[in-house]
Amino acid sequence: MTGDTRTSRPRDTPPDPPGDMGPPQGMWDPGQPRCPACWRGSVPQAVGGGGWRCPRRAPPRPPGPAAAVSQAWPHARRRKMEAPALLRAWVLAAVFLAGSWAALPSHRILPEHHVSAETGAIFVQALEQERFQEAFVAGREDDGAAAPVTFQAHLSDHPDLPRWLRYVQRDPRQHGYLYGCPTAAELGTHVIEVLAYNRHTYETVAQRLVITVIPAPGGDPPYQAEFLVGNRNVEELLPAAAREMFLQAAAGVWERDDLRVTNVTSALDRGGRVPLPIEGRKEGVYVTVGSPGPFSPCLVAATSPRSRLRCSQGQQPLASCYDTFAPRFAVRWCNLTLLQVRSSPTAPGPVWGPGVLEDGGDFQAPTEVPPRDLLPGYLVTLLVPLAVAALLCLLLGHLMCCRREGLQKRDLETSDIQLVHHTSIHGDTEELRHMAASRDVPRPLSTLPMFNIRTGQRINPMPSAPDGARVPLLPR
Repeated sequence: MTGDTRTSRPRDTPPDPPGDMGPPQGMWDPGQPRCPACWRGSVPQAVGGGGWRCPRRAPPRPPGPAAAVSQAWPHARRRKMEAPALLRAWVLAAVFLAGSWAALPSHRILPEHHVSAETGAIFVQALEQERFQEAFVAGREDDGAAAPVTFQAHLSDHPDLPRWLRYVQRDPRQHGYLYGCPTAAELGTHVIEVLAYNRHTYETVAQRLVITVIPAPGGDPPYQAEFLVGNRNVEELLPAAAREMFLQAAAGVWERDDLRVTNVTSALDRGGRVPLPIEGRKEGVYVTVGSPGPFSPCLVAATSPRSRLRCSQGQQPLASCYDTFAPRFAVRWCNLTLLQVRSSPTAPGPVWGPGVLEDGGDFQAPTEVPPRDLLPGYLVTLLVPLAVAALLCLLLGHLMCCRREGLQKRDLETSDIQLVHHTSIHGDTEELRHMAASRDVPRPLSTLPMFNIRTGQRINPMPSAPDGARVPLLPR
């Protein structure tokens, strides 16, 4: 409208009164500052004493179409402004996740490794660190030194190794060994899962070791000797070179060349103590050597009763030969054990098939179930407990009702003196009770509860009025 000369004013300011007069009584002066406690669009109201108060807030009115459009426009604009920021946040999250995924330690799987083991002979499989370090993505450090690697081995689908197989690794920078001596009961295939850990980058490399146990061609050696080597650990005698050196030393004592190592066991697995952490102290190893020929006279003399007696006295046993083990192997001759094993025919191992039926063969599932008579089982289940319960009830009833002694039987088995004494006690008790109930002699005054020794006044001790307890003992 062109003729409108009104000036704009804030929406929450009331209109000016007509004329030049000030605001009427009870009206808010626009020039005064608005109370900050009042909400937007409200006008304070006058109260008695010249004060002002904020009116009650009215419920908001629903906005009209124009107001709705004006309110929606800033939200839409805000959404358009937030879209780049949201896209930027998604990009940063994707980059962060990609970096985290790249920083995770890798896991690789090496191809299967197949080995064979014979019964009655030592089996040793070295877990060489170089072979696994080549599979690591970051296998070497900046200075070129190889990272330490530790191993973990277990039977496939089982948490532990087979009972004939053991694992040892002395230090993370040394090789690990799987060793053991399988018997005829372990014939077949054993799948061992080996997992290598890089101790610096936490990378892992897995490999499946397939061990096929086959029977020995000649069976177990009939003559076996067990030596205790005190200056060695078990991992020091597991390499092939160390075992060959030990066989050469044993051949000089046994006087035979057809020897072979049948088993290697740590002394800790046989009940030995852990040595002190002093240089030169070792755990000790039991080495079993077998041969098809008999023992030499030197070995027989070392295990004779006379030698055992000298060992019990702290002396060395008798030996008629030169100790060819010294100085590389400190054999404790007092712990020498000679065994004669009777060779038994080795049973053939199980034949593992392909896992499917033969050509043309189909599995025929049973279609009919033979009838079964369940009545005898039902009767036994129901009648046997009932019969046992009935017998127990009869036995309890006989003990409680049929085996009572009675007064007559008790009096017959009691002596006359005891009966007279018991009867006299009961008679005297009844007589005293009768005399106490029928006596007419008044009670002494001193025994009355309300008695005045000065005046002789007394109050009936029998129950009286409720205020009888307030009667004074002495007169006023």
